[in-house]
This record gives sequence, C-alpha cells and structure tokens, in this order.
Amino acid sequence: MKIRCPKCAWEPDGGEHWQCHCGHIWNTFETIGRCPACHHQHEYTQCVPHAGGCDKHSPHLDWYEGLDKIVEELIEEVFTTEEVLQQP
Repeated sequence: MKIRCPKCAWEPDGGEHWQCHCGHIWNTFETIGRCPACHHQHEYTQCVPHAGGCDKHSPHLDWYEGLDKIVEELIEEVFTTEEVLQQP
C-alpha cells in the first residue's frame, strides 16, 4: 500500500512534519493520524509544502492508496469463513 497525498500525489518521506493542536510534532502515518502525546484522532491531514507537497487538507484515510482493495479482501475473507463454518 502506498501513502500519498490524494490531491498532488506527494509521498511522505517518513519525517516528523505534522503538528497536533497540543504542540506535539510527529509522523502522522506512524499512528494513523492519532497524536501520540494527547491521543487526539485527526480526521484530516495537511500535505506538507516545505517537504514538496501542496498544502491541501484531505481526509487522513484518503492518503492510503489501495486501502479500499484491502478492505474488500478482508470482507470477502470474513464471508467465506462464515460460509465454511455454517456448512454441516
């Protein structure tokens, strides 16, 4: 799965570019948008212009390219397992 800005396709470099309202700075993708200091869950993530991005905000989950496919596969696996368990 790739992580990149849904607006400009910039890919984070692993740096600590995001700052929470509590002042903590970290790599938001290490925690799926949850601040490790105050535990606030950020629904939106801003692209980082000083690191090559576009400065736009997008829903955090939209940054995970391929997430829809992973969810579909997990759902299919659950239904397949249920069918197997229900067989006599």
